[in-house]
Amino acid sequence: MSIFVVGINHKTAPVAIREQIAFSPESLADALHSAKIVAQEHLILSTCNRTEIYAACHEPQQIEQLIAWLAHFHSIPQNKLQPYLFVYQEEQAVQHAMRVACGLDSLVLGEPQILGQLKTALQSATEAQATGHQLTHLMQHAFNTAKKVRTQTSIGANPVSVAFAAVSLSKQIFSNLEKQTALLVGAGETIELVGRHLHAHKIGKIIVANRNVERARKVAEQYNGIAIGLPEISDYLPKADILISSTAAPLPIIGKGMVESALKVRKHRPMFMVDIAVPRDIEPEVGRLDDVYLYTVDDLQSVIEENLQSRRAAAEQAETMVLNEVQIFMGWLRAQEHRNTIRQFRQHNEAIRDEVLARAQKMLQNKDPAEVLEFLANTLTNKLTHAPIQHMNQAAHTGNDVLLANAKTLFNLTDES
Repeated sequence: MSIFVVGINHKTAPVAIREQIAFSPESLADALHSAKIVAQEHLILSTCNRTEIYAACHEPQQIEQLIAWLAHFHSIPQNKLQPYLFVYQEEQAVQHAMRVACGLDSLVLGEPQILGQLKTALQSATEAQATGHQLTHLMQHAFNTAKKVRTQTSIGANPVSVAFAAVSLSKQIFSNLEKQTALLVGAGETIELVGRHLHAHKIGKIIVANRNVERARKVAEQYNGIAIGLPEISDYLPKADILISSTAAPLPIIGKGMVESALKVRKHRPMFMVDIAVPRDIEPEVGRLDDVYLYTVDDLQSVIEENLQSRRAAAEQAETMVLNEVQIFMGWLRAQEHRNTIRQFRQHNEAIRDEVLARAQKMLQNKDPAEVLEFLANTLTNKLTHAPIQHMNQAAHTGNDVLLANAKTLFNLTDES
């Protein structure tokens, strides 16, 4: 079986393309079932920065079939999608999976959120019966590698993330956050992290909006904030100096008209907005309004760069660790191709053992035990060595030095012995 990865990420495609092939939580199960027609084992990782399909297949042409499926599933012409795609196979695919798990391929170097997202992707694929032995083993190996990198390097020593970058940028717009109100849209891990950073910077007030109000309440309670439903956003938007949004909604939640109305109520006091979601939660046209500072995940790059210096040396160490783990996994993968041969060899020898042992046990009824033991030892030795000796004799007569050298290795023979 061949392992490969097909996808796009923040390096290969802008947010306008990424949002078109993002998988929402609601569509993921259908997608995993649908993709079974082109990939025996597969899982889908879809975040604000990447959409990637990890697969294990028998035939190389299945890569092209999977690309065609991806374009068809999202109703996007394949020729429009193709320029943004990357494809990694075998060792490169394994290395990519491990780099992603370790946060080495993330927009924010070393960020830990991606590991949880990858674990969720594996769980979803497992529940959909879309993954199998090889892909599951690859993911578990990637998770273990990420754990080693976290514990053995300082790549996660400083809090650098998209959430951290968004809050850092808000501090550049409003030097003192103690008098500001932040409206957080969504209630996932990223929004929780945003809330944590805002709370640490003594934000004046936090409002959390979510489709599930109970979930919003759980997040808001951590920061003495209030929870509202998505339909209430228009009522609370005029109070928001800072708005940070990260949901899985397929269409924008906050439109230009809604923001224009809020600005009138605010008497055009500036609003700072960060749209972390893919697809976007805020209509792009909002960014053209006066008194609005709108940033997407792509705009956060410069802020993130300032916080990366301490992680780069650790990343070099992590890359070396990843390369070592790739070789370990590739060794396991190559062994799987010959697993049946190894199994047959063991079963063949066990069958010989059982046959000779049964004859010896029968002989014990009327023969001396010492004679039986000698029979057992000689017969077992002859039967186990017959085929190897026959092939070595033939190799010696034909000058097949390679087979003879391999036999020395296989049977742990030395010139002295």
